[in-house]
Amino acid sequence: MSEPTGDASVDIELAVDTQDRQPEMPKLTWKSVLNVVLGMALAAALIIWGLPWLAKTTWTDIGHHLRSVGALSSLGFAGLMLLGLWIYTFTLTASWPGLSHTKAAIVNVTGSAVANTMPGGGATALAASWMILRSWGFKRRAISTGLIVSGIWNVLARIALPLIGIAMVSRNSQALPSAVSTGAWWGAVLGLILLIAFVVALTSPARTAKLGAWLDLRVSPLLGRLRKGRRPRLEHLLIDQQSRMAALTRRGWLPMSIGVIGQLLVWFVLFWQIMRAVGVDLPVTDLFAAYAIGSLLRAVGITPGGLGVAEAGIILVLASWGANQPAAAAGALLFAIFTHVAEIPLGAIGWFAWWVGPKVPHAASD
Repeated sequence: MSEPTGDASVDIELAVDTQDRQPEMPKLTWKSVLNVVLGMALAAALIIWGLPWLAKTTWTDIGHHLRSVGALSSLGFAGLMLLGLWIYTFTLTASWPGLSHTKAAIVNVTGSAVANTMPGGGATALAASWMILRSWGFKRRAISTGLIVSGIWNVLARIALPLIGIAMVSRNSQALPSAVSTGAWWGAVLGLILLIAFVVALTSPARTAKLGAWLDLRVSPLLGRLRKGRRPRLEHLLIDQQSRMAALTRRGWLPMSIGVIGQLLVWFVLFWQIMRAVGVDLPVTDLFAAYAIGSLLRAVGITPGGLGVAEAGIILVLASWGANQPAAAAGALLFAIFTHVAEIPLGAIGWFAWWVGPKVPHAASD
């Protein structure tokens, strides 16, 4: 596989990979195990007791709608889920030129499995992706650039979805629950700020240099004390990162957009078909709005992957528009199984495939 290129004149030292060694599997500690147990327990409580309470129903009624979904439909749902995962590999192969779609799928499912089992697991998922990409010979600066750009692409897409959904239902004179509507508009404001900051970062090397010089003056001395006198040159770091982000965005914006938007659209089709199968009879525009709100709520880090929180939001939105509440609860639960729970065993397969696969030695200074 071809290795991402980089400017060797800038030596950026990070607090990882300080030796040329093969990667090690992450070690489980009692804290990480406790986080997983507590997070999954909270998610289970929200689902077991929260879903029937929100839907003003019982598990007997929810089970009735779940049993109406046949085996053939379930296979179709699984196929859509896998299609969505495959489409997203276009975002990852564009983020790290030289990465194959097979390896991109491994990075995707392993990171998702970590994020879906730990509260606030996104940071741990990034660390896992970093370790896997390093083991395949990617340079540290190329990895960090890809993580930043692909992360921003995901955030912007997930924030844009609820706005599109609100616009669609507003044309039908539908009203969102006030808490949901307020959260969506705040998300829009934050998304606009993020977009402006990203555009400025890509198009203004002069401002980047000024920010780096200020950080070198104010922040580098503090970091030097923490790193025992080794003061990082943040101005060089930011200028190099800005150049890399701009180059990656110019080259890869189209496949990254196809991957992110394509996965979200495929999973909406999955959401739509699941709701039809369990008996939720609402217009497609209403279902899209509910799906968009649920996608935004998955970013909430209270539970692993927002499990339970997103389903609660979906049920509230659908119920406010007159959907059959037991059917809405059954649909939200089934969608979570295919897009959240199913990624955990897939992630375990991905971890195994990475562990037994070939690794590429890398130098500490790359």
